[in-house]
Amino acid sequence: MKPLDPADAPARSGELLTEIIGRHGSAGDMVRTMAHSPALLQGYLDLSRAMKRVKLPRALTERISLAVQEWIGCAACLAAHTEAGRAAGLSDTDIALARQGTATDAREAALIGFAVRVLAEPASISQEDVADLRAHGWDDRAVADVVGLVVLNQLTGSFNLVAGISGPDAHR
Repeated sequence: MKPLDPADAPARSGELLTEIIGRHGSAGDMVRTMAHSPALLQGYLDLSRAMKRVKLPRALTERISLAVQEWIGCAACLAAHTEAGRAAGLSDTDIALARQGTATDAREAALIGFAVRVLAEPASISQEDVADLRAHGWDDRAVADVVGLVVLNQLTGSFNLVAGISGPDAHR
């Protein structure tokens, strides 16, 4: 799929791209390619903005994103979240463990493992699994936030793979 410029996009997508470019100076290939569907682009932008307000620490959200993107197999997303993880203070070991779906901290490992299960086998999740997260000190907001982060990562990773987007700057 081909990234679109605002002038070549459907009207609503063109407006959204123009706003993004006005604020950030550019729009990444993923966003410009999502512009083929105004509904998808609007939905992605709204969900992405909303998920920036999660209660979880940024380093942990990047760990979750790395675990999910490793499972999905989106190289562009892995590159973007590796860079973002480093900016959030993650070490190479933290990044490697996150890509394996775990962490050295048992509390964080429980949440990261849960995120992978939300992606890979959501029907298997039980109330006991949620109770286990609560026993690790996570509240219902954190559980809900993880589902949102997984969905956002599934959207971006799947879209990039379908569209053939592979560059490290795809998300920008």
